[in-house]
Amino acid sequence: MIRDLIAKLSKDLPVLIAGPTASGKSALALAIAEAQGGVIVNADASQIYDCWRVLTARPSTEEEARAPHLLYGHVAYDAPYSTGHWLQEVTPLLGGPRPIIVGGTGLYFSALTEGLADIPATPPDIRALADTLDVAAMLADLDPETISRIDSANRARVQRAWEVQQATGQPLAHWQDQTRPPVLKAGSFTGIVMESPKEWLTPRIEARFDQMLKGGALDEARAMQDRFDPALPACRAIGAAEAMAVLRGEIDHDTAVERATIATRQYAKRQRTWFRARMADWHRISSPDLVAT
Repeated sequence: MIRDLIAKLSKDLPVLIAGPTASGKSALALAIAEAQGGVIVNADASQIYDCWRVLTARPSTEEEARAPHLLYGHVAYDAPYSTGHWLQEVTPLLGGPRPIIVGGTGLYFSALTEGLADIPATPPDIRALADTLDVAAMLADLDPETISRIDSANRARVQRAWEVQQATGQPLAHWQDQTRPPVLKAGSFTGIVMESPKEWLTPRIEARFDQMLKGGALDEARAMQDRFDPALPACRAIGAAEAMAVLRGEIDHDTAVERATIATRQYAKRQRTWFRARMADWHRISSPDLVAT
């Protein structure tokens, strides 16, 4: 099936592959790169950081040796990084070797194919204040239109909306309505969404985090132990807090796997909701069928 899928792809168009965590999207990207050439470009907000490879399921060094990979692990754990930064970095890559852009961060894909508002930077004092507030307090300050457009269960998205409103005096929805034209317009790329049923995906998520803990994630967490700050986006990667808790002796291995699996399953649900709403016209590929081939 993978061979048939790849044969139908235009070699002249960028390929965008979105899917929930553990859906097999990275394997598909690598198969396309090996069959047709091209550069694999990261579109996952957790995989940009240099502190996590195993914990965020970044491509292994062996996989990176099989095809060029860009925008993986290139940002320091405490460096500011936004969707705007990613869009600035990915745009020049569209003029080089055919990019295969793969990841699970829906906002990255939407910024690339729908456009991104030119929002002023957030002052450090407002960001520092936001870091001390809980999600409910920030949501209480937001306008209904903005709330309807963001994932209110995602702290990073809520905090970003709150910071924008506090810094500019205008709600995030206002800035989104001033969006610039997209870098990639409809028809100028091939969009693929991995369809991953919950009953198929959940066992894969559980098995993968178990393997992460046994295969190097605890070593990564140990290296970050003295620098770990839950307020930093890098330290909010799913599984990071659980790995730290194991190191501190607060929970055991099985509890860590259980908690991380629940968090990942919830995140995958939000990813599927985003992909259905924002990528309705992209090609749908069944993860179970693709992985089985």
